[in-house]
Amino acid sequence: MNSARDTIGHGTHTTSTAAGNYVEGASFFGYADGVARGMAPRARVAMYKVIWDEGRYASDVLAGMDQAVADGVDIISISMGFDGVPLYEDPVAIASFGAMEKEILVSSSAGNGEPRGIPLHNGIPWMLTVAAGNFDRTFAASLTLGNSNDKEQQRVIVGRSMFPLDAWVKNETLIYNKTLSKCDSLELLSQAPRAIIVCEDTGFLDFQMRAISSVTNLAGAVFVSNDPSPVEFEFMSCPGVLISATELATVIHYINSSDNPIAAIKFRQTVTGKEVAPSVTDYTSRGPSPNCPAVLKPDVMAPGSLVLASWIPDDYTAAVGKNTLLSSEGFNLISGTSMACPHASGVAALLRGVHPEWSHAAIRSAMMTTATELDSSMMPIKDVGQNFTVASPLAMGAGHIVPNLAMDPGLVYDAAPQDYVSLLCSMNFTRNQIMTITRSNNYDCANSSLDLNYPSFVAFYDKNVTTGAMLKHRFRRVVTNVGAAATTYKVKVAPPEGVKVAVWPQSLVFGKKNEQRDYYVEIVYPSDGQGRVLYGSIVWSEESGSHVVRSPIVVAPTSAGK
Repeated sequence: MNSARDTIGHGTHTTSTAAGNYVEGASFFGYADGVARGMAPRARVAMYKVIWDEGRYASDVLAGMDQAVADGVDIISISMGFDGVPLYEDPVAIASFGAMEKEILVSSSAGNGEPRGIPLHNGIPWMLTVAAGNFDRTFAASLTLGNSNDKEQQRVIVGRSMFPLDAWVKNETLIYNKTLSKCDSLELLSQAPRAIIVCEDTGFLDFQMRAISSVTNLAGAVFVSNDPSPVEFEFMSCPGVLISATELATVIHYINSSDNPIAAIKFRQTVTGKEVAPSVTDYTSRGPSPNCPAVLKPDVMAPGSLVLASWIPDDYTAAVGKNTLLSSEGFNLISGTSMACPHASGVAALLRGVHPEWSHAAIRSAMMTTATELDSSMMPIKDVGQNFTVASPLAMGAGHIVPNLAMDPGLVYDAAPQDYVSLLCSMNFTRNQIMTITRSNNYDCANSSLDLNYPSFVAFYDKNVTTGAMLKHRFRRVVTNVGAAATTYKVKVAPPEGVKVAVWPQSLVFGKKNEQRDYYVEIVYPSDGQGRVLYGSIVWSEESGSHVVRSPIVVAPTSAGK
């Protein structure tokens, strides 16, 4: 389509997430029903179409972003990136440098490279790089064991489902047959009696769903997943419900102990507040940035899984058997760092509205230093992709965004265009390569340094160096007081395991607003032969208790993220 109209839905979804207006009665076939809105619903939107049916071309991406800068936008949200290219060949890096010169913050997605091990893209020092998190909403169906009309004799299990019809499979025979339980043979399934069938976990849920959908004699299915992570499937094409292995034992016990096992499945249920959240998704790409490992990436995490947002009207969003369905409400539920990025973009737009005087770096800093590393249980955020171990900043950056805190961060870490050029000058780029990024000769390399004034710290070691060898890395940071006119901050360090972290001075005294103070950090750490990623934090707390300014620390092997 030779126009700016969206033909695949992705741009509509991300744009409405960032700045969509209020819509009552929104849902995905009855799931996630309620009032939908973007993060900045009163913001104005300019959409630039840079990907076409003929493919994605760097020249189109560069031209679109340059046009946005020329048009005077405040924030650019870009939910895509280029993998495996250096900064001077990356159109997003080149265009976003020009945006940064105009103090336009560019917010970008980290990429969906896991579990394939593809490192994050958009690890660009002058951009905001956003990882994806899960949140406390699941879509469900209730599996009732026993006659659904006899509440005293029934047992209800709430499982996961996104079957799109307003259906109720009621009081059907429930069968568990080892001959049929793999649910992968159309011949065997077609000979089964009319019933709700229990399907064992084979690791091929999509295939099982297609098999069940292809036969007409089965009333429904109970699927099982032994994966402890939240299942982020985006459709259920047959009347089925997904339960855990523990819940399967309950179902089998009921079948074996009952003369007439029957069950019912009721769909279109949305459950909120039951899950501990947020958590890092298993698909979000991990840092460090292959383009610029000296700057810790990603920066922050935002909601990315099964996000409800607008969709194009002529594309199917669900299926029942072999029949595809259009969403009558015009919304879709999809997952990815593409969905996380516009959440952060919308927050950045709100911050621009509250603080029009802030630089792009100040907005990014405010979002990073006020992000939370804790989940709803007040425990460290867990990483689904790492078997629910504590999440590393290489997975979630500084943590999950907290918009209201970002509005009043207390201190910010600022950066100017020359600061980024000084970083580029230390990366062994040629003059022509640097000028390809800057598209200008107005900068110099007189003070080249990898030590960018950034709200995070990362130090690397070579795990092949003799274990126990002590390494040292020193940083300088400058913070600007954007809070009270006169105030004092004191530092508290949570060092990574086995790492010594020294900060001086221990307190920062400000006499007025917008005053700057600098401080130094020295990290002394061993070369770990195990190649572990170690992490901690530096926290500046205002004496009045009004502000807490937190920065993550990472010590990692040079091979991290590869």
